[in-house]
Amino acid sequence: MKILAISGSARSASTNTALLRAMKELAPVGVELSIFHRLDTLPVFSPDAEGEKTPPQVLQLMEAVSAADGIIISSPEYIRAIPGGLKNAIDWMVSRFEVVSKPIALVHASHRGDDMLASLRLVLSTVSDKFQEELFLRLPLMKKSPEEVDALVRSPLYEAQVSEFLIRFAEVINLALRDEVATT
Repeated sequence: MKILAISGSARSASTNTALLRAMKELAPVGVELSIFHRLDTLPVFSPDAEGEKTPPQVLQLMEAVSAADGIIISSPEYIRAIPGGLKNAIDWMVSRFEVVSKPIALVHASHRGDDMLASLRLVLSTVSDKFQEELFLRLPLMKKSPEEVDALVRSPLYEAQVSEFLIRFAEVINLALRDEVATT
């Protein structure tokens, strides 16, 4: 099973990216978690740049989305909203087919951000009919260094939460894959 984890932050020392990297190390047997954290490489979405004109960076992201059985998104809040880079990536995805029926779940590396999360949930429920609103992991890691995030996520309390989240998401993906096979 392949899961694509997308960080909504372009910052090199991002707490959200660090959380996803730590989660990668805790993925259950049989689950390969890859991380996309370079939203800063994507050009601004424009319908004029689609089709044969789609930029190579966007095609690479869409190939990763297409190859994934499910998607996890971890994003900071910028001014109570979805960061522009993440919204831009979603704009590129929504004009295509790869994400439409992908199971998607959210993780969040902060005790704050409810306004952004509400907006992101609305957007993702529009983008994919398999958005898992009830499957959510929140860890209070704001303002921690990547090294601190890694250590905290490996602590018994957080490791158990991350493992449970990943197992539950893998179960959702398996159900979606079975449904897909049954309908084809």
